Amino acid sequence: MDRQGGGGGIEDLWARYREDATRADRDQLIVHYSPLVKYVAGRVAVGLPQNVEHADLVSYGMFGLIDAIDKFDPERGFKFETYAISRIKGAILDELRSIDWVPRSVRAKARALERSYAKLEAEHARPPTDIELADALEMTEEQLQTLLTQISFVGLAALDEVLAMGGERGEAVTLGDTIADSGDGPVGRFEVEETRQLLATTINRLPEREKLVLTLYYYEGLTLAEIGGVLGVTESRVCQIHTKAVLHLRSRVVAAERSPV
Repeated sequence: MDRQGGGGGIEDLWARYREDATRADRDQLIVHYSPLVKYVAGRVAVGLPQNVEHADLVSYGMFGLIDAIDKFDPERGFKFETYAISRIKGAILDELRSIDWVPRSVRAKARALERSYAKLEAEHARPPTDIELADALEMTEEQLQTLLTQISFVGLAALDEVLAMGGERGEAVTLGDTIADSGDGPVGRFEVEETRQLLATTINRLPEREKLVLTLYYYEGLTLAEIGGVLGVTESRVCQIHTKAVLHLRSRVVAAERSPV
């Protein structure tokens, strides 16, 4: 697939659409970028139960693609794919949240783990170790790793979920929204910059392997299996590292929201 800015055809199509947003040009853009939806749906599907249909995820993601096309501004200086992938994934996660398909028992375990993580981090002024987390939850390290894998498989630990927690008026915030837009106004730009700084600061505090997993997965687009190859560990272990890293980000976002202004 041609990259945005990589071929005259798609550049001309974007120029026409921005000058006169016709339904025909939008349909052409949707067709051109539809492989992105299948790509994102495939990545999301890896951690979901088998009863969640891939075709349904694609359908949810199409709404995110259309939203991205309507709101994308080429003058902001980044690739459309960067913006669209976040919007597509956000739309899929929004729909999954709305149908509330995650078992309550798993949600309860995830919340208990998140609370323990936040408490230990506050006590030690650093991310807790696996041993510390396991002790706080009164379980073995093996049981903790099993729990991290379970939480990851049901999709409760995703960076888009973390960003959605900080959305105003219940609106979801995706990775694409953390790219500043000169048309947002001073308040909007401040909120975006605040989110970016919080994420950057928190990610930089993570242990190196957790930081690397987030970077490779969300910014380099590698699959969990490919990241496992880079780190020399199994895909299951990468799931566990990813889940723990996202739980850390969640605890920091919650703490920031509860802090007095």
